[in-house]
Amino acid sequence: MQVLIIEDEPRAASQLQRMLKACAFEYELLDIIDTVEDAVIWFQKNAVPDLVFMDIQLADGLSFEIFQKTTVEAPIIFTTAFDQYAIQAFKVNSIDYLLKPIQKEDVTTALKKFQKTNQPTAVDPAIFKQLLTSIQAPQTRTGLLVKEGNGFVQIKITDLLYAYSEESITFGVTSDRRYIIDETIDQLFNTLDQSKFYRINRGQIIAKEAIHKIDPYFNHRVKLTITNPRDQEFIVSRPKTSDFKTWMNT
Repeated sequence: MQVLIIEDEPRAASQLQRMLKACAFEYELLDIIDTVEDAVIWFQKNAVPDLVFMDIQLADGLSFEIFQKTTVEAPIIFTTAFDQYAIQAFKVNSIDYLLKPIQKEDVTTALKKFQKTNQPTAVDPAIFKQLLTSIQAPQTRTGLLVKEGNGFVQIKITDLLYAYSEESITFGVTSDRRYIIDETIDQLFNTLDQSKFYRINRGQIIAKEAIHKIDPYFNHRVKLTITNPRDQEFIVSRPKTSDFKTWMNT
């Protein structure tokens, strides 16, 4: 069984492989790809894999964009940290998905369904457009629950300057302090208004209002000067640089 993994977080890709091993699923790993651009090239140059595990949010955009740029005939099991409301269409259209953090029981169920059908699911491109519209729609979240001592307090989303992940812990920073957020960086970003917040790389989310200056950086990237950096560097990853500039210009 030849398997392709499309995932931009090395930790998540490793966890998925451990889950597959725990489920006694025998497979040959063809590749691990972390961007939409590289996935499109891979599908254009290689034979159809037996199964694809595909994260929705990749380093340079949403994986649904892959289907707009090339033909994908392989069966797909999506992995996602998006809230339940955004993935109802997966159930309606019989597309398998695994909700992060991935659990062994969910992997087992998805694999059983795949092995039972073992056929690619024909999906109308309009469905992916529907999913993109749902996921990219502005969010209405106004508050963020953060840890304080042994309990929690709520801060305003408008006070959040940036968030980052460090050693599997998500931190949120305001003008006066840093908080621990009891969510993954994926989960947090997927609930924010993405006209106001941008995920500049795998581990950092920046509020547009916190950005003071954008400077060129080596390897076709850009470096940001922001409010209250707290010894953090803010460098937009190369795959995101062009899109980031467009986002800043809106």
